[in-house]
Amino acid sequence: MAPLAQDSAVPSALVALMVFRDPAWACLICFTSYKERRRICQIFAGTQGPELEKCQEAFSSAFADLADIEINYDERGRLHDAFAQMTHSLQEVAAAQGSFNVAFLDAAEKMRKVIMKLKQVRACVPPCGFQDVARRFVCFGCYSQACNLPLDCPVQDVTVTRGRQAKFSCAVNFQLPKEEITYSWKFAGGGVRTQDQSYFRDIPRAHGYLARIRPVQPTHSGTFSCSVLHDQRPVARLYFFLDVTSAPPRGEIELQVSFRKVLRWEPRETELEPWRPSLGELLARPGALTPGNRCLLAALAALAAASATLMVWLFFRWYLKSN
Repeated sequence: MAPLAQDSAVPSALVALMVFRDPAWACLICFTSYKERRRICQIFAGTQGPELEKCQEAFSSAFADLADIEINYDERGRLHDAFAQMTHSLQEVAAAQGSFNVAFLDAAEKMRKVIMKLKQVRACVPPCGFQDVARRFVCFGCYSQACNLPLDCPVQDVTVTRGRQAKFSCAVNFQLPKEEITYSWKFAGGGVRTQDQSYFRDIPRAHGYLARIRPVQPTHSGTFSCSVLHDQRPVARLYFFLDVTSAPPRGEIELQVSFRKVLRWEPRETELEPWRPSLGELLARPGALTPGNRCLLAALAALAAASATLMVWLFFRWYLKSN
């Protein structure tokens, strides 16, 4: 049993897994050493004999519910400190001649409460990327586990008319580390749509998360790839397939412009001029020649005739005096 009496928690934990094949030890063996656990039972039940074996069995049974616990990877240190404090407390209880059955159950319950207060494991965000913020520590096996997602993201299709602008954003939908994030761009030309890295060539001067091409030309048809790097290690690779379409003929463009003008046209209120009808239009209207209107017309006709007669008489009188 000499190999089990090591001071390091994790190596002794792995040995214990191979020997006992019992998941009940899980979190307990990840954060305590075999030497520490045996020392506690020796204080409770003596250095040897059947009571020592019962103590060790009770120790593992008390922590059975913590066998399949998964914690946030960043909380390993905090949980390790909690187990270290637990072993110290158990040694004090053992020295006071307490019951190991009661002590182990009480310690396991306290550790369960500590684990409940730790930061929760973050969910993996599909469909791609190495998401270090979602890394977890698995007690059953004492190992860390990242999201089981591919590094390559699905290809995004982008269609742009020739002469206009194409824009690609190398943004992922999961949280990135705050420091040492860089971006690198590559291009696979010839109109190929691919994720095969052998087709790509570096774009030397492209280093930001945002890339623009203007004006777009047919030679830009193909797949653009952006790699998100953390400390020079790839976190995700995004792909954009650019399809460049021809611009419509000039006549079609002019027709579209005219059509848009028609759609934007709004009818205005028409300004109407006052109606000034002639005498004939007034007389032609139905109901215009009433008895009163006839008398008025007769008087006007008589006045006009008298005026004409007077003008003729005055004219002849002036003519006779002149001669």
